[in-house]
Amino acid sequence: MPELPEVETTLRGLEPHLAGETIAAVIIRQPRLRWEIPAELIQILPQQTIHRLTRRAKYLLMTCDTGTLILHLGMSGSLRILLTDTPPEKHDHFDLILTNGKRMRLRDPRRFGAVLWYTGEVHTHPLLAKLGVEPLESAFDADFLYQGTRERNTPIKQRIMDHHLVVGVGNIYANESLFRANIHPLRPAKQLTFADCARLVAEIRATLTESIQQGGSTLRDFVSATGQAGYFQQSYWVYGRNGEPCRICGEKILHIKQGQRASFYCGKCQKIEM
Repeated sequence: MPELPEVETTLRGLEPHLAGETIAAVIIRQPRLRWEIPAELIQILPQQTIHRLTRRAKYLLMTCDTGTLILHLGMSGSLRILLTDTPPEKHDHFDLILTNGKRMRLRDPRRFGAVLWYTGEVHTHPLLAKLGVEPLESAFDADFLYQGTRERNTPIKQRIMDHHLVVGVGNIYANESLFRANIHPLRPAKQLTFADCARLVAEIRATLTESIQQGGSTLRDFVSATGQAGYFQQSYWVYGRNGEPCRICGEKILHIKQGQRASFYCGKCQKIEM
């Protein structure tokens, strides 16, 4: 599933091609995604200018003249910039055609993505209104995480993946950040010290930043807006490395299930303190 670095990579690839451009037409081939694509977009969007693209959590926000197009890649989606005459393939469900001869195309084999339209203040949309802080912004600091873990017996990995607290720390990056911070994924959140929180915040920021610089992770379907794969998976410390030697101490990487998600850790580098 595309996580924050993959969505940020997509945003950075799309923006130079879309910002300031005018929409000529919309094609909806398959409206039944996670939520149905509004059919009225075919009438609403032509002749509107795309003023800017931003990201909130894993949602891409395209600000137009009269509203905002909200885009989500779901579990297997990608957004590509293509020439107008590029023929569609089986899982190409939505095209935004520009007057400059290019188009943005959504490919979504599993159809868990979203294309929605909102005319109000976009951050009040029900999908966005209750989201937590962005991990790469200044509000996410040691004090914030410390205060957000004081009354929680929840394991720290699940706490940092709670999008009501902080957005975008998906499973891959939670695993990697906890290893880099030497914190066991099962450790109760409320037992983290202020120093632990400071270290974990720093490693979450560093891990996400490095992944963005490497184009995100390509595990299944993800490619950038220009069709390029990400390379961050080549430098994983623990994720997906069950049974392989730890790159720091040589002990075997272990694997458990937490909340139906896979957790990978080194039992020596990440000793649990219960």
